Amino acid sequence: MRTSLFDYDLPVELIANSPVSPRDHSKLMIINKKDNSITHKHFYDIIDYLNKNDVLVLNKTKVFPARVFGKKESGGKVEMLLTKSIGEFRWEALSKPGLKTDTKIIFGGFTGTVKDRENELHIVEFNLNRIELLEKLQTSGVTPLPPYIKNADSETELRVKYQTVYAKNIGSVAAPTAGFHFTDELLEKIKDKGIQIEYVTLHVGLGTFMPVKTENLEDHVMHSEDFFVDQEVITRINDAKQNGKRIVAVGSTSSRVLESIASGNKTNSTNIFIFPPYKFKFVDVMVTNFHLPKSTLMAMIYAFGGTDLMKQAYEEAIKNKYRFYSFGDSSMIIG
Repeated sequence: MRTSLFDYDLPVELIANSPVSPRDHSKLMIINKKDNSITHKHFYDIIDYLNKNDVLVLNKTKVFPARVFGKKESGGKVEMLLTKSIGEFRWEALSKPGLKTDTKIIFGGFTGTVKDRENELHIVEFNLNRIELLEKLQTSGVTPLPPYIKNADSETELRVKYQTVYAKNIGSVAAPTAGFHFTDELLEKIKDKGIQIEYVTLHVGLGTFMPVKTENLEDHVMHSEDFFVDQEVITRINDAKQNGKRIVAVGSTSSRVLESIASGNKTNSTNIFIFPPYKFKFVDVMVTNFHLPKSTLMAMIYAFGGTDLMKQAYEEAIKNKYRFYSFGDSSMIIG
């Protein structure tokens, strides 16, 4: 399948550089596969499209200040993005510039040494364990905003804005942005309506945000991401599905967790790559933002919503000046 099938032209002024305030006042496009309809709403209207027969599944991962700056022993500057913890002292990381094996980097209050490298991915061993390093990054690291966002907010402000209100489990280098639109008040209204809310955790890493660079989509290598779901949650969600309840996944990350488990994945890691003609096994409704062209996320929503309908939805979004990408507006795709 040609990657170019998931391309489109986006006016640069539609890229959102900051979130709407209040969060739930963003636009919401209702995309209904049953009748091929598209309706324009605001995110706070989502409660009208949820009912007591629904289970809302949210990803409670928390972004950490994963971008850090240091220098080589020779004095050259280094910018590093820590993408995944792979041991007590070792992390996968991206680096600018690329570094050779055995290069030592001096950061603010800690050091790291490149132990291996495969293409752009570095294996870095630090002199602090995972818990110590995460604590140090609270003062030494910065929020890993995507490069397309041009935002002048302070680091303190960004640590609030680039995070869901229900974020809890530290481990992501990119936010599960579909959840940005929920406020505490909206979640309370959803609960008061009798809608079941469940939480999973998938730590967003290279698997979600790594761009597709291959001409054929199938040639793209999907990196694995860690996920965790309490057994009690799995039981409740399975029971709900068996009893005919509708599973509403908030974001591609929640969707990948649910589809991974439904496909028989019994590990805590997934590299599931969803693209047409994949048939979803568990997710009935997907809440998701408007994604980058030629990305794995575009491939996923094409698989869920259907190629023709999703092309029409994106054309409508551009025509109606929806805000795109991480801080942008939302859609609710009803299968």
